[in-house]
Amino acid sequence: MNPYNILNQTELQCVSDGMTRPLLENCETASHILILVWPQLGDFDSLEYAWWLQRKAKKLPPEKVAIRAVGIGSRTSGTRFCQYTGFSPENLFVEPNAELHHQLKLYSGLNLTLPGLSVSHQAWLNLMLMCAGFGSPGTLREVFRGYRGDRQAPQLIEDDEIIQGTPLPAFKGSFFRLAGGNGFQRPFELATLRLRNMVEVLSNWHTYVPNSAYLTQRGGTFLFDSKGQLLYSHRDPGILGFAANMSQPLSFLSFIEANSFTMGDA
Repeated sequence: MNPYNILNQTELQCVSDGMTRPLLENCETASHILILVWPQLGDFDSLEYAWWLQRKAKKLPPEKVAIRAVGIGSRTSGTRFCQYTGFSPENLFVEPNAELHHQLKLYSGLNLTLPGLSVSHQAWLNLMLMCAGFGSPGTLREVFRGYRGDRQAPQLIEDDEIIQGTPLPAFKGSFFRLAGGNGFQRPFELATLRLRNMVEVLSNWHTYVPNSAYLTQRGGTFLFDSKGQLLYSHRDPGILGFAANMSQPLSFLSFIEANSFTMGDA
């Protein structure tokens, strides 16, 4: 089944006003529809994905692509998430129990069970194992990439940007020039952004994660044309696996340009 059929029938709580609305409401005028089904809103992947979208926001006008995201959590979770990331609350929907993820058959994560552990403790155990690479292919490689840098990825932090919100004293982005130069992802640059996200979530844990039973649930990305035809999809295989190309997580948006060119020729 085309996931569009599921998404087109989905109604969830919108963060902006708390009302339950169709997920694809007001997407009719856009030439493309991008649906992001995120894990917990306090998950590394959700926060990092939103950061990349905000970085690209000016090149994604609503008439070109309607963006809708669904994250596991509550409206309170979503409000905090939008305040921190800058993601539009009008475009963010929340669900408490990963039902949409299950309908789309997204990876629920490692599911080992040990007698005597509560559902929450089971989830924590499986999450820790996934962070160590078990049942989460590519996670350790991606963690190490954040520390060693990546010449195939763009520079993430501008020289005049002030880095705050980490356990370290505030410092300017120009510090990363000492680790290798400019114009690409320098050593420790991505790791610093991830550390800032971690501090934000741990400082507001119960807001971001009202129910820890779904800590291991992974997400997915679905890009459609205006007629609901699937142009691109990615199903996250593990933690820090929210894109097929983590060096350029939004490179799949080239499908929009290619599809627009084909439509123009037609």
